[in-house]
Amino acid sequence: YQRMISERSQIADRFRSEGAGEAAKILGKMEKELNTIESEAYKQVQTIMGEADAQATEIYASAYNQSPEAAEFYEFSKTMELYPEMIGGKSTVVLSTDSDLFKYLKGMKIQDSEEEE
Repeated sequence: YQRMISERSQIADRFRSEGAGEAAKILGKMEKELNTIESEAYKQVQTIMGEADAQATEIYASAYNQSPEAAEFYEFSKTMELYPEMIGGKSTVVLSTDSDLFKYLKGMKIQDSEEEE
């Protein structure tokens, strides 16, 4: 009786081993397919982003070259976009008289609050 139990146990162990091997093979194949899908998706994302960047650059360039005023406004807006990133909420700014920001701030006309009402 023990020999029969031992034989059946060996057969069961062999089936478990074969099943584990098959499971590992399936998981490996699935991982490979997943990596292929992810890399293809990443490639498509990068292609689309590159095309979008190219279109944005083309639009900016055409707007920038329409007139000297447009070019100056574009330069001003891009300069203004950078300052919040560089300056924190409690920062003190020391400007050179040659800086773009100083040039723009000096040229601004400030209205009194009485004039606004």
